Amino acid sequence: MISTSLLDELYERAEKDGVALRIGTIIDRGGEVLLLERDDSGPIKATLKLPGTTVEPGEPLDAAVTRAVATETGLIVTRIRCHVGSFDYLSPMGDPVRRLHFAVDVADTYPIRLSAHSAYTWAPLNSDLRVTPSIRRILEDYRKLAETRTPSPETSR
Repeated sequence: MISTSLLDELYERAEKDGVALRIGTIIDRGGEVLLLERDDSGPIKATLKLPGTTVEPGEPLDAAVTRAVATETGLIVTRIRCHVGSFDYLSPMGDPVRRLHFAVDVADTYPIRLSAHSAYTWAPLNSDLRVTPSIRRILEDYRKLAETRTPSPETSR
């Protein structure tokens, strides 16, 4: 489980760096990750997204993670397992943004109730995913973490 001190450090670092925060979450169902799809009627398919949100001013990161998953998928976060990584970018308005990514556990992986997306898919981590290069790197880092993770006593029985 992720420590409160790490969450505080990530928040403080973003404030010091003068970047807005966004959250991305990785929900893993036996080697498949939940990806969201926007309604796309154009000739080029849009990239798939991880569930996420903008962190509200003063909002604790753990609360933002829980809210992101609940709002976008209807699922309930039971644990934030780890911080997988982050990347910085400029918003469409030219403002600096840092997107923090966390692997989470959820109470159940169904039913999924979408709010801002038209569809979802459970995609194998080892497949060629239709995501941005930045998200591809985050998912590759997550895959490596998942491979090296030692099973907990409950899962090794």
